[in-house]
Amino acid sequence: MRSFEYWFDFGSPAAYLAWTQLPRLQKETGAAAVFMPMLLGGVFQATGNQSPATIPAKGKYTFADFSRFAKRYGVPYHHNPHFPINTLTLMRGAVALQMRGDARFADYCDAVFKAIWVDSLNMNDPATVGAALARAGFDPMALMALTAEQATKDALKSLTQEAVERGIFGAPTFFVGDQMFWGQDRIDFVKEALQ
Repeated sequence: MRSFEYWFDFGSPAAYLAWTQLPRLQKETGAAAVFMPMLLGGVFQATGNQSPATIPAKGKYTFADFSRFAKRYGVPYHHNPHFPINTLTLMRGAVALQMRGDARFADYCDAVFKAIWVDSLNMNDPATVGAALARAGFDPMALMALTAEQATKDALKSLTQEAVERGIFGAPTFFVGDQMFWGQDRIDFVKEALQ
C-alpha cells in the first residue's frame, strides 16, 4: 500500500489543521499516513527557524489565515491564548504510545490537538494536561510515567534529528517518497504526488 509521512508537533496550529484533513486525504488517495512525531522546538533550534508568531505582523496574519482554513475545512479552531505551548512531554507521550504499538495513538493525538486548538486549554500546566487526558479515557499517571522513560526521550530526540537531517524546518511536513511538502496548505500537492 502506498503511504505518505506526516511530521508533526502538537504546538503547531498548521499541524492541527493538517491532522483534521488526513482521513480525507487517505480516503481520496488510498494511501496510508505514517505518523512522525518530532519536537518542533528542537527543529527550530537546529535550523535557525522560528514561529511566525515571533514577528507580530506575520503572527497576526498567520493566525487569521488559520481561521480561514478551518472555516474552509469545516473544522473548529481557536487561537490558544497560552501559545506557545511547551510540547516536550506531550510529544514524548505520542512517541511512547507509538513505540508500544498502542491502538489509541490516534485518540491521544486527537485529544491533545483538540485540547490546544479547539478548547484553548493551557497545556503548559501539568494538571490541565492530566485532566484533558483523563477526559479522553487515558490514565494520565501511567502515560506520564512512559514519557519519563529514557527510551521514550531517546526516540523523540532521534526522530527530531532525523527530521532535521531530511531538511524539515517546520510543521507539518509531508513526504511522498523523497518529495517534501511543508504546511497544511500544501495538502493538494501531497494528493497530486500520491495520485
